[in-house]
Amino acid sequence: MEHKLDLVALLGHVDPSYLGYQEWVNVGMALKYEGYTASDWDEWSRRDSGRYRPGECFKKWTTFEGTGNPVTGATITQMAKDNGWLPRSGFDHHELGWEDEISGSAGDYVVIDKNWIEGMEIHEPVDWNPVQQLTTYLSALFEASEQVGYVTDTWKNDEGKYLPTKGNWDRTAGELIQLLNQSGGDIGSVLGDYDPAAGAWIRFNPLDGKGVKNENVTEFRYALVESDTMDIEKQNAVMRELELPIAVMVYSGGKSLHAIVRVEAADYEEYRKRVDYLYNVCKRNGLSVDNQNRNPSRLSRMPGIERNGKKQFIVDTNIGKSTWAEWHEWIEGVNDDLPDPEGLTEFWNDMPKLSPPLIHGLLRQGHKMLMAGPSKAGKSFSLIELVIAIAEGIKWLAWQCERGKVLYVNLELDRASCLHRFKDVYTALDLPGQHIGNIDIWNLRGKSVPMDKLAPKLIRRAQKKNYIAVIIDPIYKVLTGDENSADQMAHFTNQFDKIATELGASVIYCHHHSKGSQGGKKSMDRASGSGVFARDPDALIDLVELELTESLLKQEENKAVCAVYDRLFRQFNTAYLEAHVSQDDLLSKAVMEEHAKRGLASQAAYVQTEIDKALESVRIRSAWRVEGTLREYPKFKPVNMWFQYPIHRVDEVGSLQDIEPEGEQPPYKKATGKRKEKAKEERRTKAEEFEDVVNNCNYGEPPTLNDVMAWYSSTGKEVAERTVRDWIKKFGYEIDRSIGFRIVKKEDGEVI
Repeated sequence: MEHKLDLVALLGHVDPSYLGYQEWVNVGMALKYEGYTASDWDEWSRRDSGRYRPGECFKKWTTFEGTGNPVTGATITQMAKDNGWLPRSGFDHHELGWEDEISGSAGDYVVIDKNWIEGMEIHEPVDWNPVQQLTTYLSALFEASEQVGYVTDTWKNDEGKYLPTKGNWDRTAGELIQLLNQSGGDIGSVLGDYDPAAGAWIRFNPLDGKGVKNENVTEFRYALVESDTMDIEKQNAVMRELELPIAVMVYSGGKSLHAIVRVEAADYEEYRKRVDYLYNVCKRNGLSVDNQNRNPSRLSRMPGIERNGKKQFIVDTNIGKSTWAEWHEWIEGVNDDLPDPEGLTEFWNDMPKLSPPLIHGLLRQGHKMLMAGPSKAGKSFSLIELVIAIAEGIKWLAWQCERGKVLYVNLELDRASCLHRFKDVYTALDLPGQHIGNIDIWNLRGKSVPMDKLAPKLIRRAQKKNYIAVIIDPIYKVLTGDENSADQMAHFTNQFDKIATELGASVIYCHHHSKGSQGGKKSMDRASGSGVFARDPDALIDLVELELTESLLKQEENKAVCAVYDRLFRQFNTAYLEAHVSQDDLLSKAVMEEHAKRGLASQAAYVQTEIDKALESVRIRSAWRVEGTLREYPKFKPVNMWFQYPIHRVDEVGSLQDIEPEGEQPPYKKATGKRKEKAKEERRTKAEEFEDVVNNCNYGEPPTLNDVMAWYSSTGKEVAERTVRDWIKKFGYEIDRSIGFRIVKKEDGEVI
C-alpha cells in the first residue's frame, strides 16, 4: 500500500515515553487503519524502554476490530505537529490537509521524481543456465564456509496460494556450489525437486545451521527491497537512480524485482535502523517497499528456477554504490540544505547588508547572546531590565536598545511572581510603561520540556508575532544531555540557532557560573560546563562580583546620607539650605548632621527614618563588573554596576573602577599569599616530623632530650640541644621534670 504520508517517519517526532496509555493505543489503531503492520507499532514502541513489553503490541493488534468512528493517520500527524514536525505547507503558510501529498524537499531524502523516470527494460538470459544463475548468486552473497537457507518444498493455503516451508539450512555455500557444478545441470538433484508452479526461495543472509529465525542469522549483511506497485521496468530504473548498493538483483518471475541490498550492519539493532532508513528513502522516492521483508532471515526468490512458466533470473550484480557507507554518505550529501560555496569577487563591490543592531555595540538582530553569572547577581532581574529596554527602546546598562516586540520565556518563577517582578522593575526604573504591549511572557514553570522539544513549540507559537528578541531564563530548566559534553552541548545550543533562524529574532539566554572563585578567570571561561557555552553565542556577557572594601562602603553611606539631607532640606527648609549649606558641606555626613539639628529639628524623627532607610539600602547592595566576549563588535571596557534590588544601576562616578573582582588579587598579593602558604606548609611538615620522633625514638615511651638528639644523629642529621628545646616549645610540647625530664605533649599545646 502506498501512503501519502509516511506515518512511520512521522512517529520519529513522537516519543512514546511521553504518551499516556490511551495515546499509545491510538497510535496502534491509526497504524492498523492506514494499512501498516504490528511490527511498525512494535518497533516504535521499543523506544520506551521503561514500559515496553515484547509481544504486547502484537497481542493488542488483534483486538483492533474497527469502529464507525476509527482512529486514523490524522492522529499521528497531529502528534508529530505537536512535537515540532512541520509539513511542507508550513513554509508557504497554509494548513496541510490529511489528503495533501508531501513532495520532497531538502532533508527529505528525495533524489528522484518517479513521474519523470523512464522505465529500464530487463532481459531474460539468452542461454538459460540454471546452475550458473544459482552459483553466481551464491558466490556474490556468501563466503564458501557460510551456511545457506533455501526452500524448494511448498504448500497451499485456503486461497490456493503457494507458500514456502522452513526448508533446509544444513549446507554451506561452498558445498552447494561444488554439488551444483557436478550436477550436470540438474538443480533438483542438489536442492530437491521444486514445483514449477510455485518456484523456489533462498535466504540472503548466512545462518548458523540451527534454524531459520532472526536469531539464527550470523551476519546482518543484506536487506531485501521489493515493490510490486509499479511496472518492472520502472522498479529497475528507480533502484538504479537511487544508487542502491545492490549486490544482486533478481527477477521474481512475478510482479517484482528482488534487490539484495548491502546494509553491512554489525548487529540486529543496527540492521533494524539501517533497514528503516533504507525503506524510508525508497518510499520518499516513490518506491513503495513491502514492509514484511524487513527481517534479516527473510526468503527471497531463487534465481535459476522457473515459476509458473516464467524464469526467476539474475538481472544484474553489483549495481549502484559499492558499500552502505558510501551510499549513506551520498544520500545525506544530495539532501543537505547547506548553501553552495560563494566566490568573494561576486560580492566584493556589493556587500550584503549586516543585520541591524538590537543592542548597539553588543548584539545584532537574529544573533545569540549568553548572560552568565553566579547566584545573587540578579541575572533574572537584569534580563527583565533587558526585556523592558527592548520594549521601550531605551538603554540597558550601558547600551542603547532598538525598540520592538520581545518574548520572555519564564521557566523558573510562578506566574504571579513573574508578573509582579516586571511591574516592580518598571517602577524602580521610574518608567511609565508606554510600550508594555511589546512584551509577551510565556510562563512555563512546571511545564517545561527539554530544549529540543521546546524549540519547535516556541517557533510555532512565535512565527507570526514579529519578535525581535526571545529571552530564555534560565536554561538549566531545559538542558538536555551532559553539560560537560561538547557534542551534547553543541546539539543543545543548536536549538537556539533554529529559533533565531526560523524567527529572525535574537535569542538571549541565561546560564550559571561553575563552582568556585571566578575572579581570576577570563569571562569566557566562567560559565559552567562545556566550553561550547562560551564559544557558541555571538555575545557573551559575564557578571562577576566585586569585593567591597570598608572604606568604599563608608563612602557610599556618606553619599547616601548626604543625598537624603539634601532632599529633605529642599522639601522642608529650602531657605536654610540656601543660606547656610555650602557645596562642600553637602559632601560631609558629619557636617550635614549638624545642619540638620538646626534646620530640620522639627522633622527629626522622620529624618532619622529616612537616614536609616538610606543606610540599609547601601548595606544590601552588591557590586558587579560586566565583562564580555563579542563576535560582531570590538571588545568593550568593563562596566561596573550596583545591584540594589530589584534593579542594576551603572556606576557612573567610577566608585568601583579600582575594586578587584571576588577572588582576584594583584600579582604581588598573590606572591605574598603563596609565600605564606608555603611557610605554613613547611611548619606543618616539621611539626609532624617532630611528633613522629617524640613518639618513636624511645620505643613509645616519653623520650629525653638526649633520646631525640640521638635519633636525629642516627639519620645523619645532627641537631643541637638548643634547637630541640626550641622545637619543644614551638610544636606544643614541654619537659616534665616529675618523670625524669622527659618530653610530653602539652594538654593545650598548639603548633605555632
